[in-house]
Amino acid sequence: MLDVTVVLLDGGLSSTAVMPVDIFHSAGVLWNDLHARTTEPAFRVTTASPDGGAVRSPSGLQITPHSGVDAIARTDIVIVSTSGLDVDVAVVEDSVLLPWLRRQHEQGAYVAGVCMGAAYLAEAGLLDGRTATTHWALCDKFAARYTAVNWRPDLLITEDSRALCSGGVYAAIDISLYLIEKLCGHAVAVETSKALLLPMPRTQQSGYAMLPLSPPHTDDKVREAEAFLQANYRRDVPTDALASRTGLGARTFVRRFQAATGRAPAAYLQAVRIETAKAMLERDADPIQVVSSAVGYDDVAFFRSLFKRSTGMTPAEYRAHFGPMSVRG
Repeated sequence: MLDVTVVLLDGGLSSTAVMPVDIFHSAGVLWNDLHARTTEPAFRVTTASPDGGAVRSPSGLQITPHSGVDAIARTDIVIVSTSGLDVDVAVVEDSVLLPWLRRQHEQGAYVAGVCMGAAYLAEAGLLDGRTATTHWALCDKFAARYTAVNWRPDLLITEDSRALCSGGVYAAIDISLYLIEKLCGHAVAVETSKALLLPMPRTQQSGYAMLPLSPPHTDDKVREAEAFLQANYRRDVPTDALASRTGLGARTFVRRFQAATGRAPAAYLQAVRIETAKAMLERDADPIQVVSSAVGYDDVAFFRSLFKRSTGMTPAEYRAHFGPMSVRG
């Protein structure tokens, strides 16, 4: 039986702690109970807070852990639940957690951070030189603070040398099932998900993100080009023509556009089209072919492939998740 320690943090959403507790506790148990079979618990679950004291969620729910982290000498899995959103305050208030996380990782534990929980792994140095993720809305802030980390806001789950991260709040479900599948096998993970009526782990959060097309910048020429692309996304706009509109040479324009937006002009246009398609799928029931043509792609198969590469879902799957209730399914 493997030991799981779920770390509770003050100010964090309680679901990011409670869901892993219930999911790991159910592995090998609930499915067998429902079928009147002998249970075979796969995990022994413990909760701990940095100082052993109770924590309170923003909704006022108070949770009392089994112990403080220092009472846990060794564990196989650590799940760091989310904290409050002010990372500067959070990592200082809970700094006792950092050496404990390093020690558990050095002893061979899988250490996972959910949403803001990834900040504790980064602060402890466990993500340096590694790939990680967090909620898409936090990634820019984390990337500026933890520059040695390869942040991937498009991914919902990352694993690099036993340091794992997951995206938003309900990604606590995904990372729990991911670890169950990794350590106990696919069958146990599927049984656990079925017993709890949960989907198997997702891998991407790009379909859920509302990422800005470019970071804030002060290059007026590039802003002019961005505005033109956003207004004319249905058209194929050659880079030379776009550069000419701004009065810049093609090489200078491309260099400045990439420096300001982080994308080549063609990739920027593609991003505009995908965001527009997402909005259409969320809003109405037009056939996928109509959506594809409306955003500039006459080849619907190419559009479907591009959309899935960008969001992790097909257009139909995206509509099923986010479209009007009247057209889902």
